[in-house]
Amino acid sequence: MTKWFHSGRRRDCCALIYEAGELRAQSLKSRLETHYDERIDPQSFYATLTALVEAGYLTRRAQGLADVYGLTDAGETALLDHHEWLSDRVEAGNARSDDADRSDEDTHRPDDDADRSDDDHPDDAGSDEADLKG
Repeated sequence: MTKWFHSGRRRDCCALIYEAGELRAQSLKSRLETHYDERIDPQSFYATLTALVEAGYLTRRAQGLADVYGLTDAGETALLDHHEWLSDRVEAGNARSDDADRSDEDTHRPDDDADRSDDDHPDDAGSDEADLKG
């Protein structure tokens, strides 16, 4: 995996540009700030864009006084590869959760709760630790 994946901001910049096709730097910065719900330091933001351009993931062109950014083929490929990797992780997690839910349904009878009082196991009532043991 390439180094740009180690930065969430770099991934997010590429995702927003992929969605829009091209974006002016200020529009991209505003969209990120809205997503993160916080202000981004301009120097840090522009350093991120410069790193993406130098790595060959973004193109930069002047449009009047503004710089406009677009994904290169390498940037698009890296973003889509990361999307596939992330989707696979989420699907595997969902499958694991679905399997656990089905297992619980197969082994848990509603009458089991009616017969058990919290006094039967006072040490683990409400304990996360007890949930993790099973």
